[in-house]
Amino acid sequence: MAIEFDCVIIGAGAAGLMAAIESSKRGKRTLLLEKNTKPGVKILMSGGTRCNLTQNTDTRGIISEFGPNGRFLHSALAAFSNEDLVTYFNQRGLPTKVEETGKIFPQSDRAKDVLDVLVADAEQHQVYLNLAEPVELLEHSLNGFHIQTPKAQYVTSRVLITTGGRSYPGCGTTGDGYQWCRAFGHTIVDTYPALAPLKTPKNSWTRNLQGVTLPELGLTIFDAKQKAVAKSQGSTLFTHVGVSGPSAMNISKYVSTYANADFTLAFDLLPSLNLDQKQSKLQKLITDEPRKQIDSVLKHLFPSRVVEVILEQSQINTTDRCAEIGKAKIRILTQTIHSLQTPVTGTLGFEKAEVTAGGVSLLEVDSKTMESKCLPGLYLAGEILDLDGPIGGYNFTAAFATGFLAGQHL
Repeated sequence: MAIEFDCVIIGAGAAGLMAAIESSKRGKRTLLLEKNTKPGVKILMSGGTRCNLTQNTDTRGIISEFGPNGRFLHSALAAFSNEDLVTYFNQRGLPTKVEETGKIFPQSDRAKDVLDVLVADAEQHQVYLNLAEPVELLEHSLNGFHIQTPKAQYVTSRVLITTGGRSYPGCGTTGDGYQWCRAFGHTIVDTYPALAPLKTPKNSWTRNLQGVTLPELGLTIFDAKQKAVAKSQGSTLFTHVGVSGPSAMNISKYVSTYANADFTLAFDLLPSLNLDQKQSKLQKLITDEPRKQIDSVLKHLFPSRVVEVILEQSQINTTDRCAEIGKAKIRILTQTIHSLQTPVTGTLGFEKAEVTAGGVSLLEVDSKTMESKCLPGLYLAGEILDLDGPIGGYNFTAAFATGFLAGQHL
């Protein structure tokens, strides 16, 4: 015998939890199904287990970071803005803080505290939260939606799919929702890993900097024709396989999208200065200390391991004295610091990607309600949609806002 609910939500992540709370508030008998043994697994591991909730900007600032697809978020953010999101957690006893980058975290630096607020709110509003209950079958007929799990059969007139994309499949986000959406007539825009670390060749100079973090680098990806296809600036971490950190991850989807293309990654080690300003700065440093070795002078600007790489790539000996460094070598040094390059061989893929680019076509979803234009009664929210933004809390903002808006219309 099938159990009836007013609405069933599949996937207890940020979007699913928020939607379930909002739906139950409005008196709907709401079932939230989650295949993991606990809800919000991705919330718990996000932001280095600190959970970057949102960004300290206005609605326009959020929308702009999603590119052309960001326009889809106007109604969702009008219903539940990033400011509303912060207020939501503050009012439930979870204070937040704004960091220098504009990222907003719980003051406790604990993602678990974020999840605890959501789960407690769901319990208070009598959401039926069923864990360790994967959906095996989702079908639609004249009688509504029929859902089969290993434990029960359910019937409902409204279903919200918030199963996420394909990023971090260890969290359970293995793309389950795409097949259901296709079966209901939806187009799935090709999916790619986004916000993923970049890989460089084994012989790349980047491998010599494993473990080094530089707080402010400018990164540019060039295609085979030396056309700049993506740019980013920010903190950069060199790893045992390549480059990570916000600056690298924010441009990774351009590498993912063209998997077999030849890309070059260029590093501007002093992005606050243009080429002429860099040369003037180096000229002064070198002229002011003629007796010192060039490596010791460059250590005023960069960590010692970075200096070694700069000099090696410029073919200058570390023991050369500044008096021996002529204008020609200064020009070479300047160019190296301005655009230190390495090939890029790919990304670490969905396994390490924080977000999925691509997903259900936004043209087929009503942005004012999150209802499918292909099948009445079907709703979609969160990462399953063709929406992806940069690091900084933007993707959580979109998930919470679209979930909230869907919950108002279930």
